[in-house]
Amino acid sequence: MADGLAGSGSPATDFAVALLTELARAGVTDVVVSPGSRSQALALAAVAVERAGGISVHVRLDERTAGFFALGLAVESGRPAAVVTTSGTAVANLHPAVLEAHHSGVPMIVVSADRPDELRGIGSNQTTVQPGLFGPAVAVVRDVEAPTAHGVDADTAATVRELVREVVAAAAGHTGQPGPVQLNVAFREPLSAGLGEGTVQPVPDDEVDLAFATRRVHSGLPVVDLAPDDEPATVVIAGHDAGADAERIAWELGAPLLAEVSSGARFGRNLVVTYRELLRDPDFGGAVRRAVVLGHPTLSREVPALLQRADVETIVVRGPGADPYDPARASRSDAATTFVSDVRVTGRTRPEHRAWVGRWVATSRALLGGGDAGPDLDAKRSSDRAERNKFLRDEVALRRRAVDRTMLADAVWGATWPHDRLVLGASQIIRVADGHVAGKAIRVHANRGLAGIDGTISTALGIAAALERSTASVGTTRVLLGDLTLLHDLGALVTGTEEHPHRVQVIVGNDGGGAIFRGLEVAATTPEADMRRMMTTPQHVDVEPVVTGLGWEYRRAATWGDLERVLTDPAERVVIEVPLAD
Repeated sequence: MADGLAGSGSPATDFAVALLTELARAGVTDVVVSPGSRSQALALAAVAVERAGGISVHVRLDERTAGFFALGLAVESGRPAAVVTTSGTAVANLHPAVLEAHHSGVPMIVVSADRPDELRGIGSNQTTVQPGLFGPAVAVVRDVEAPTAHGVDADTAATVRELVREVVAAAAGHTGQPGPVQLNVAFREPLSAGLGEGTVQPVPDDEVDLAFATRRVHSGLPVVDLAPDDEPATVVIAGHDAGADAERIAWELGAPLLAEVSSGARFGRNLVVTYRELLRDPDFGGAVRRAVVLGHPTLSREVPALLQRADVETIVVRGPGADPYDPARASRSDAATTFVSDVRVTGRTRPEHRAWVGRWVATSRALLGGGDAGPDLDAKRSSDRAERNKFLRDEVALRRRAVDRTMLADAVWGATWPHDRLVLGASQIIRVADGHVAGKAIRVHANRGLAGIDGTISTALGIAAALERSTASVGTTRVLLGDLTLLHDLGALVTGTEEHPHRVQVIVGNDGGGAIFRGLEVAATTPEADMRRMMTTPQHVDVEPVVTGLGWEYRRAATWGDLERVLTDPAERVVIEVPLAD
């Protein structure tokens, strides 16, 4: 057989080894597997290729968490992870992660095992229509007939290589938007054969094409030249996954930077933290006449409202997601958003631009205020015993203070550094962080393609796995979420005993329900009991026995002092529960 395996006795195994070897050759470094009978050849081939040094294999016990784990691997590595499932409902359980990958432009390769043609449409067990199951969320679907020949001859090897190159290129965005693809592979019995040590040969390093699998965005759109406006009235809006270029463009245009917390551009001298409040202010938002948008804004109503105004020129840098960001089209028939692949700034700013930015930045800082300054540090050094004693009382009072969402966001943000990763769940806390935390050049992720609540911990574990492999640092991946977001992904905490643990802190702001729904307009006119039962869904889960029963360490941080202490805890897998004061 090509790449060192003569016929194993199972055509399924021979084909699976060829497929996994070609994925490694095409630059795919990670394969996520959930156990199953029909997919056994793929699973055993994956571990054999891993043993030969070609890929890293990650085993997750259920497909839903496996899909989001693969999503996290791709987010951090920039390359598609392959996720292997057996047939039937197993494939459908990938759908939430596939949808998120599609709408956020994250590459993913679904390798679904299936029944051969003769077992389809006759009521066979665990058999449904798998090709096309994900609808328009996958760019390419290939339904591969069950292999029949023992071993893989040169023609078959070439066909497999061509097939793999096609799906990897589509996932990585060579010709269209990056995102998920589906490779549906039928297998007949015997479903697998044993693969011992040395039966699979490694792919030579000089044949591995990591660049081929790396995500790219080829929008086919032009690069636009922009100059600082004659009378400053431009803002740069950085939504999710905008990237650091947004900060550069804002600086070169002399424009305020309105950067969401997961934008990758939440830093720099032009950053305006309280952008939502200022966009509502006629003296600020009302004065805007041009907006340059990067990424996918999802955390405010003020941004789409601004872009829907007829007096605002909107220039959108097309991102990797499936849909172009164009809120104006929803409300105006005359909307004329300009879509570009990049912005090139020409010309220089003038003092008027510095004044324009300075007014936004200064007002934002004033709105944030100094916060509670805490104990007076001068008093700590005072020669007056009474002042020193007051400092000590103030410090003790601060450390005993109950934690609210703002304090929680501050603490986690402050504990996270460039070698770490921060993942934010679709809870109220991400909006609190977005409206409050200061600029800091750290890597922040959130599943904002569809902004769903599910899969957050699984995504973070995938990010952690890729981070730990790519760096020699001891960076920690922190997940900040609410109690309902935790409950939606408890399965992520279950890991097989043979799998490598990852350095992850899961920080749960627990208010016993869905606080995010309290801000809905309907809450003002709906009976409180109805809102509680149907929307905020209060619950009382004893988190400690749940997470310790799943093999994780547990910490409780009821005060500011507790929170500061546990965030520096060296435990590798820990859930930190923070009862929220509000």
